[in-house]
Amino acid sequence: LASLPSVKMAILKRRRAVGGSPVPRPTASPVSEAELLARSGVRGILREAVLKLLEARPEEPSAFLADYFEKLGQDLAEGAAPHSDHGSYLLGQQRLGRAMWYLRLAHHSQRTAFNNNLSMAYNCLSAGGRKKKPGLNGKSYSEVLRRICREGDLSEDISSVLLKKIQCRDHEAVPFDVFRYGVLTCFVLLEFMSKAEILFRSLDFHEQPDRSLCQAVLGTLEEALVASDISVPASYLEAGSKLGPDCLAVVMDRALLRKDAGVSMTLQEFLQEASALFLHKVKPVL
Repeated sequence: LASLPSVKMAILKRRRAVGGSPVPRPTASPVSEAELLARSGVRGILREAVLKLLEARPEEPSAFLADYFEKLGQDLAEGAAPHSDHGSYLLGQQRLGRAMWYLRLAHHSQRTAFNNNLSMAYNCLSAGGRKKKPGLNGKSYSEVLRRICREGDLSEDISSVLLKKIQCRDHEAVPFDVFRYGVLTCFVLLEFMSKAEILFRSLDFHEQPDRSLCQAVLGTLEEALVASDISVPASYLEAGSKLGPDCLAVVMDRALLRKDAGVSMTLQEFLQEASALFLHKVKPVL
């Protein structure tokens, strides 16, 4: 007769050959669609993507969503980034790029969407890490401002004057209100300069416009800027009326009556003086 241990070994080998324990195990029930979405967290991701799409209202929704999920994938990959100095630099650049993407999603006139995106950008830049404490410092804040000006093709001499007023020292902590003020000021200045250029080109029919005519229009711009006050919403109605067609037509007619022959103004000169009017209105960050 075979010994008892050898019999046990034979039984174990037979069990392994037929696929394990003879005791039947319950088969796993298939996961429902709702449970699968709940476990994966996809529902929340899709919901946020749709909300961003509705806020931004892009002309090409498919391209917008493709860009959104590409940025989201980059964020998920950040956790695997090395924590060396080079890795920290790359991580900072990724966060900066994502913050800029948020800031471009909606025009600043869409106040609710723009404010939401400002918060997302601020939180993205304020995220902590192994070598970085949570919070936004002046160095990252100033880099955001410089990039906005650079991408908006703002000249270096104008952007330098603006940044001296609204940027912070590299080591300073930047609260959200300061971040919002600086970013919004940059975007408003870019739009102001664009409108000023359009206004100048409307004065330039076949040659460079008369200097007295340009000075008259700049004077009207200055009156509109002085009349506007962010704390008094009704003041924007007064400012807008000063830039209306009727008011500008009267100012231009008066300027043409005292036209100085042969004295003209270039586009660069006009934009330089227009920017000076705007920058004088900007309050410095303390």
